[in-house]
Amino acid sequence: MSINNPPVDAHGQDHHGHPDAHAHGSLKSYLIGFCLSVVLTAIPFWLVMSGAIADKSVTGLIIMAFAAVQIVVHMIYFLHMNTSSEQGWTMMALIFTIVMVVIALAGSLWVMHHLVTNMMPVHNMAPPK
Repeated sequence: MSINNPPVDAHGQDHHGHPDAHAHGSLKSYLIGFCLSVVLTAIPFWLVMSGAIADKSVTGLIIMAFAAVQIVVHMIYFLHMNTSSEQGWTMMALIFTIVMVVIALAGSLWVMHHLVTNMMPVHNMAPPK
């Protein structure tokens, strides 16, 4: 290794003098993400605590919608995910994770449904004599 050639890390990439400005967000983007996260948490909390919507299933659906939006906010503002071609493996890992979570949740709900159906006593049975 000579003086004119700077050291190269184990992956063959020289990071000296080449700051990656797109990899990290600015203070402004972090604050926007934080404020959006607080709002997207406070609204469902208020919905549940105030009982603003009488139907619990509608409240649950609204909370799930807010959760989905908050996941997107976190991916954009904190994980810095975008549609650039450099993040192909990151997107593939995200898609794989989503598929695995959907399989696990669907399987769990399916098992729990059948447990309730098969194990719970029938409510309209006549009492024993």
